[in-house]
Amino acid sequence: MVCIAAFIILAVIGVFVAGISIFKPKIGKAYLKALKKAWGCLWKKVRLQKCETGFKDDVKNSLLSKIIIKHPKMVKPLSILIEVVSVIIVAVTTWAILTAVKSLLALWVLGSCNVTKPSECSLNPEIGCSIDEAEPANIFEATGRWFTEWGEIFEAIPDKFKTYNAGDYDFSYIEMGGRPTDGLSTVVDIFDPGCSACMASYRNQKEAGFFDNYNVRLVPFAIQNPDGSYRFKNSEIVVRYMLATRLVESDAALYLLDNIFTKVNADQIPYQSRFNEDYSAEEAANKLKSWLKEYGLSDEEVGEIENSVKLDSITQEMNQNKYIIENQLNAKGIPTILIDGKKHTGVWHAE
Repeated sequence: MVCIAAFIILAVIGVFVAGISIFKPKIGKAYLKALKKAWGCLWKKVRLQKCETGFKDDVKNSLLSKIIIKHPKMVKPLSILIEVVSVIIVAVTTWAILTAVKSLLALWVLGSCNVTKPSECSLNPEIGCSIDEAEPANIFEATGRWFTEWGEIFEAIPDKFKTYNAGDYDFSYIEMGGRPTDGLSTVVDIFDPGCSACMASYRNQKEAGFFDNYNVRLVPFAIQNPDGSYRFKNSEIVVRYMLATRLVESDAALYLLDNIFTKVNADQIPYQSRFNEDYSAEEAANKLKSWLKEYGLSDEEVGEIENSVKLDSITQEMNQNKYIIENQLNAKGIPTILIDGKKHTGVWHAE
């Protein structure tokens, strides 16, 4: 392990030695000689061959040369300590390399380098509103999670080469425009009413005429935290009202969404912010009902929607959407769009 640890250390300090060797070539030559020996030892280890004991001894002797004269009794324990430190260096380096590989694979396959907390991946700032998993409670759970994440990544690799067809998934959705238009491709657009990235994506789509160029199936989805609570304060009630309203008048459900994503109140505060931060569940429901009446639905129709909101059938539709999004699509962030046979995660931008 000493020679492997030596190679790792020499490789790291090589960046600094390269600069120094410009002015002091002797240091560069000595460094290259040591690195060559360390690499030879490492290559033999990879091929399950014995390293040259001479290099191992050289490393130890160079570290212990000053101590052996003044404190000879310390040589043996320090020699053991060097072995232990070497094992730690190799273990940490191996772990770091594997973690880097795992993060890059996860970024390529899942769209986020952090499988458990997708929003914390700085390599993809446009993951949107992430669907997080529970943090491990102890070192044993953390170790198990590390291996579980590898499993998630390998299971999702085939999805990278998969063609995503909107009709393959049994979503409960709202048809943009009320009915499909012949000759246009069908797109699935998954959103959370409380998600700011979803709002930005919707505004981009609306401005670019996206909804005129595709048959869009809007799938309302309330992101849940690992403890079962909802990520955004009133997303659940909004999703329930949208799913219930579409059974009476699909365009009225779209009216609710458009108001939340594009409208502001008298104080110029976006309604999404009011729903997320200010409204109680009762106030949120009352606002939605007032919008339905404003749209033109009768009191009887609004009452029918209000009675349907808490039905088991609506709960089942929400659970079915959640299962498809998290288990069949392996989505790590919202919005997620199935478009032209591909899965796009994050804010949609006009090309």
